[in-house]
Amino acid sequence: MPWAASVPHNDLPALPPHGIDLEPKPVLKAAIEARVAVASLAQAGQLLPNPGVLIHAVPLLEAQASSEIENIVTTADELFKHAESGGGDQATKEALRYRNALFAGLRAIRERPLTAATAARICSALHGHEMDVRAVPGTRIANPATQQVIYSPPEGRDLIRDKLSEWEKFIHSNEDLDPLVRMALAHYQFEAIHPFHDGNGRTGRVLNILMLIEAGLLSEPILYLSRAIIQTKNDYYRLLLAVTAEGAWTDWVVYMLEAVRSSAESTQRKIGAIRTCQDEIAERARAASPGGRDARFLNVLFEQPYCRINTVAERCEVSRQTASGWLHALVSSGLLTDLKVGREVLFVNHKFLDVLTRPE
Repeated sequence: MPWAASVPHNDLPALPPHGIDLEPKPVLKAAIEARVAVASLAQAGQLLPNPGVLIHAVPLLEAQASSEIENIVTTADELFKHAESGGGDQATKEALRYRNALFAGLRAIRERPLTAATAARICSALHGHEMDVRAVPGTRIANPATQQVIYSPPEGRDLIRDKLSEWEKFIHSNEDLDPLVRMALAHYQFEAIHPFHDGNGRTGRVLNILMLIEAGLLSEPILYLSRAIIQTKNDYYRLLLAVTAEGAWTDWVVYMLEAVRSSAESTQRKIGAIRTCQDEIAERARAASPGGRDARFLNVLFEQPYCRINTVAERCEVSRQTASGWLHALVSSGLLTDLKVGREVLFVNHKFLDVLTRPE
């Protein structure tokens, strides 16, 4: 039967769509450009003196941006401030759970290939409790402004599991597709299945990054992809719906490839800015404190822009008194500021925080 927005899309076809050229010239051109950008990003990440900078920072920025798409608005500043403690307001805690879900998914695909069970594990980490596919009927997706129903996902737990099984088979199929094109197709399908009662968008965006890692295009989750989607959120939802309503696959795939390309290029520019910032602060730190000559101390200062005395003491294998002296010396020289949060003091690398959070 023809698709209708208010009727559960139980006839959602399995991938790949039949009778459609999935890699016409516009897609191939966009795929080549995106592949070049991702390869350059992967290489640039390896050239950082401490790649842990990206491994810690980019997932937090991705968490903040991906959560913002779902209107869970927190600031990057709050996220970094509470990254170790898991504290903060409810929006901050939800965004931090996104970061935890990303790493949970990363651990999962390093144990076994990505599956529907991986998606459930990610969604569970997002919510902080076990999640299973939807069983209750009646899920409808509406326009937030008009409340008009624009899409009704498939219904019935067994049917949803069957759709996820087909999705999983496509991800690992022998279809001769560029892995970035495969990711774009799989992302649409996962969002169309909408398997969980909540968290599908954030789960799907984690899965995007994991697919690129599993395909060997990245070794770590250093692609800051959700920011590009935020900047074009209306197009993102419009093009998703156009695939369902009109079979407009080419426009959707080109959109996703462009999001990957622009994200990889902006993340690479951010790496360059981080390297410049590291060099400048390292030079000033060496003159300001004995700790400035300790490579481990400099690494701690650049894994995230907030650090604690205990963290420095443990990582640098020095006494708490020595760690405190190093940090306060950098405060005195203007490189760090100290911030009282509850009973503890955080030391803020503001220049690094500015580099991380500004648009590139």
